[in-house]
Amino acid sequence: QVQFVESGGDLVKPGGSLRLSCAFSGRLLHGATMAWYRRAPGKEREFVAAVYWHGTRTSYSDPVKGRFTISRDNGKNMVFLEMNNLKPEDTAVYYCNMYPRPHMSWGQGTQVTVSS
Repeated sequence: QVQFVESGGDLVKPGGSLRLSCAFSGRLLHGATMAWYRRAPGKEREFVAAVYWHGTRTSYSDPVKGRFTISRDNGKNMVFLEMNNLKPEDTAVYYCNMYPRPHMSWGQGTQVTVSS
């Protein structure tokens, strides 16, 4: 069994910053590449960023490249997403999960709203 608990979402103005956190548990996740995904209103869930087990290799979707930074703390089973220069189009519920094939179980996500 796996579990994901996301936190850190908030209402911020365009150009603002947020740091999201995800606590994960489950044997299946040991050694797994972890990622952040998001689902905007009326859209499909999409990939945002991934970080490999050792944390030295990362991958980003084009819309967030240069603005978001993903990291992880394997000792605490946590993944983070530092988001800078936020735009209204970043408004979404953000989730963490495995990458490239997410587990069928998802957490509740954390809401990020970017609006003036």
